[in-house]
Amino acid sequence: MSPGEEISVVVDSASRFEEQLLPHMDAAYNLARHLTRNDHDAEDVVQEAYLRALRYFGAFRGENGRAWLLAIVSHTAFTSHRRNRLAVITSEFNDELHSAAAEHEGPERDLEHRDSAARLESALDQLHPRYREVLVLRELEGLSYEEIGRIVRAPAGTVMSRLSRARARLTAILNPDRGPSDE
Repeated sequence: MSPGEEISVVVDSASRFEEQLLPHMDAAYNLARHLTRNDHDAEDVVQEAYLRALRYFGAFRGENGRAWLLAIVSHTAFTSHRRNRLAVITSEFNDELHSAAAEHEGPERDLEHRDSAARLESALDQLHPRYREVLVLRELEGLSYEEIGRIVRAPAGTVMSRLSRARARLTAILNPDRGPSDE
């Protein structure tokens, strides 16, 4: 292969990487943010995940770059946590990221939205990371059970089970007076 052909292959690969993975940076950050519960750590996880994705992009053969990238983000976050890189996990609330769409209906409505978002964020933080992960991937990212299964390396049935448990625990956290559910 001539030097000109090698450069062409590299440029084609970089273009394909940008086309397949860069549009999903917000989804990657959203997942990392919910797994690490910290903006700074989420940024580090996303950066490391994109570096890993770039390093192994030659092995990517699928058409769903989003699911592939989110799997890398998930594994990067859990690896980072296991290595104690994420020594201090906080529950910082970012109003811009987590508030409902800003329909300015007055200060009372804004306060209700912030309160609801803060309660939900706090409840999500109380879930086990595996439950929080499937809940974010399904409810916030809209992935299918099969896509989530590939990301978390579990069968679709396990994903559905984790999702059911996550929803039940989230409901119990948000409504402690309601008592156990009738499932």
